[in-house]
Amino acid sequence: VQLQASGGGLVQAGGSLRLSCVASGSTLNRYAIGWFRQAPGKQREGVSCISSSGGSTYYADSVKGRFTISRDKTTVYLQMNSLEPEDTAVYYCAADVTGTYYLTNSGKLIPEFFASWGQGTQVTVSS
Repeated sequence: VQLQASGGGLVQAGGSLRLSCVASGSTLNRYAIGWFRQAPGKQREGVSCISSSGGSTYYADSVKGRFTISRDKTTVYLQMNSLEPEDTAVYYCAADVTGTYYLTNSGKLIPEFFASWGQGTQVTVSS
């Protein structure tokens, strides 16, 4: 499945953005969809994930209480509130064909289970 992420932009600290992830030529129904981010010089971080049914969600500690993931038939959203400069990164959505997601022993999202990745959307939060 080919994914497209959109909705990034420049926002002041404390502001909000909503990212969207859609599939071209297919639907997202079968897939767990994860959001990952990577800032310059930093490792990729799994930010959030939602199972194919929508019944299970994951949030990294760094975004809990500020970000909300949701989905409908065609789109997965990442609502990002109370943005901080530390949230500045390129955000990617990715699809896991198993319909669920897997965590490391330390509770972090495992990116290797996600076979399809979108092109990324830049989020910049100014202080």
